[in-house]
Amino acid sequence: MSERGGVELTDVTKRFGTMVAVDRLNLHVQPGEFLSLLGPSGCGKTTTLRMLAGFEQPDEGFIRISGEYVQGIPPYKRDVNTVFQHYGLFPHMTVAENVAYGLRQKRASNSG
Repeated sequence: MSERGGVELTDVTKRFGTMVAVDRLNLHVQPGEFLSLLGPSGCGKTTTLRMLAGFEQPDEGFIRISGEYVQGIPPYKRDVNTVFQHYGLFPHMTVAENVAYGLRQKRASNSG
């Protein structure tokens, strides 16, 4: 997968001490796809997103964004945006406005 916007996590594992937060996750997101991670508290959703963004590194496996391996690349050099679950960063905005804010800052186009 090398097309811009594709995301691939292959056999990704993340441990915190003896606790396994993410266990051999395989996930492929094609460019233009919209994905939501749903699950109970503690199932690894936030840890997975933190690894994708570069705030955590996987203990095993690899992550590719737009065909590029991103292990070791700092968050500010990844083409990834983070919108926090609690929208307190901009409480005067709707959820859609909070999401759109980062896209406007990057001057992303409206066309798909």
